Amino acid sequence: MGSCDWGFAFEAMRTYHDTEWGVPVHDDRLMFEHLMMEAMQCGLSWSLMIKKREIFRACFDGFDYDKIADYSEADVERIMNTEGMIRSRRKIEAVINNARCFRKIREERGSFCDWLWAHSEGKTILYEGHEKGIIPVSNGLSDQIAKELKAYGFKYLGTVTVYSHLQACGIVNDHCEACFCYRLINENHPTVRKPRYMEKP
Repeated sequence: MGSCDWGFAFEAMRTYHDTEWGVPVHDDRLMFEHLMMEAMQCGLSWSLMIKKREIFRACFDGFDYDKIADYSEADVERIMNTEGMIRSRRKIEAVINNARCFRKIREERGSFCDWLWAHSEGKTILYEGHEKGIIPVSNGLSDQIAKELKAYGFKYLGTVTVYSHLQACGIVNDHCEACFCYRLINENHPTVRKPRYMEKP
């Protein structure tokens, strides 16, 4: 079976690619985890995020957004002093802020996942050319969602970060055509084919 050309420097990256990346997410807790890992990744490598994932989970109560939204300065200090944690106060505070914003969308819409998936009408998008490896860093959809998230007060979630999240949570299927995950996702979830959308190389 074929696979995407990620290099797979270590086994956890292969497992993430094979079992999570691009698989549609409809659970708010898992969606928040994916989204906050993207926010934490800004300026760093995704492989580092995968290596530190269990540390993130321990620091942030398994990405329970309700608990995180109630964090105090003492929690910021606790996380800052956790061995192996990325010691960026601004990012840690952003995760707490984003949990509060995440909860606001849930209060308004009932589910963050429902709100986000409404942007693709509940279907995984297959953009023309992406399956051939012609993949942008962002596009019109990520621009739109990033703008809406900013209006809600989210931080560290610009259009490039949001596009990475859309790939990770399955709203966009950017596995290569030869990858077994590309076919598996398309066979088991509703999809829609669309032309390239205001994409940036």
